[in-house]
Amino acid sequence: MSRVPTPPPPGEMTSGPVAESWCYTQVKVVKFSYMWTINNFSFCREEMGEVVRSSTFSSGPNDKMKWCLRVNPKGLDDESKDYLSLYLLLVSCPKSEVRAKFKFSLLNAKREETKAMESQRAYRFVQGKDWGFKKFIRRDFLLDEANGLLPDDKLTLFCEVSVVQDSVNISGQSNTNMLKVPECQLSDDLGNLWEGSRFTDCSLFVGGQEFKAHKSILAARSPVFNAMFEHKMEESKKNRVDISDVEPDVFREMMVFIYTGKAPNLEKMADNLLAAADKYALERLKVLCEEALCNSLSVENVADILILADLHSAEQLKAQAIDFINRQRHDGGASSNHSAKEENGLRCAVYFGRHLRNGLKGSAPPLLCVSMCSYVPAATDPRPV
Repeated sequence: MSRVPTPPPPGEMTSGPVAESWCYTQVKVVKFSYMWTINNFSFCREEMGEVVRSSTFSSGPNDKMKWCLRVNPKGLDDESKDYLSLYLLLVSCPKSEVRAKFKFSLLNAKREETKAMESQRAYRFVQGKDWGFKKFIRRDFLLDEANGLLPDDKLTLFCEVSVVQDSVNISGQSNTNMLKVPECQLSDDLGNLWEGSRFTDCSLFVGGQEFKAHKSILAARSPVFNAMFEHKMEESKKNRVDISDVEPDVFREMMVFIYTGKAPNLEKMADNLLAAADKYALERLKVLCEEALCNSLSVENVADILILADLHSAEQLKAQAIDFINRQRHDGGASSNHSAKEENGLRCAVYFGRHLRNGLKGSAPPLLCVSMCSYVPAATDPRPV
């Protein structure tokens, strides 16, 4: 959902005259997207005017406004019988009406958007009403393999919706003495404080390297460091912490995050950084690592990522990895398109995923699960995780 910005000072709204009073109106717009894949599209037997519908979708789990896409594979009527017709339908809505713009496109074999069409204005929707394009794309062009719009006979539609919400007015009086407030530099200032080792009061030794830090900042950011320094532990007495299970470059990245809230090299070391974030209870960093690993999921690495997620109770990452496995199996992921190594890796992930699903966490040691990749029998494949 777009946020209402702070209105600019009246003198900056225009280069012209400044009024004594002003009003800033922000029309709130909720934007979201939906992707719909129809497998074996060439086998759709619907006649002219007959409909295929997607499942319902919304802008989020708490949005009661539900939408769906409606396709007429052989057109809506005689005029459009040589075309595919595509519509956006408002299925249910707590309001009497709503205005929305929409954009439709196809994803080609390279997952690129093509053949996009969008509404020129925000249309008025009521429950049960649809808007769209009777002549979205010619069927002969769509079915021509040379155009690459039906890879593996799959039609993938991409829809972007912009729903107009209520407008918000912000008004006020002009102030000739309005001051410009500088941007907050807290993150940069704390980062410089640590990088310069200024006023530090403890040392952390990692892989032979010393990292100087501030106990108060470590304690404020990490419940683990807080407990370490709050109680009369050896580390608190000596102002020294020895860490043996984190690599220096990973620890440095974690310290940068502790001081600045940023992790510029996160994607390069997301797996190891996730383990460190879990150890020191840095929940935001942990979820950021989960997000990076979700974006890198592949047949080759899903087994390793699933095991990593289980070891560190990364529940969101675990759920995404299991969903990825199910999609691969459902779509025939372990087909001739994959090497034997990829095939075995996916079988291993399926096997391990079933243990997680059945609540047997920790029943198969990680190294054993990895070794299983070489011999999990294919007979176990078809069942989803």
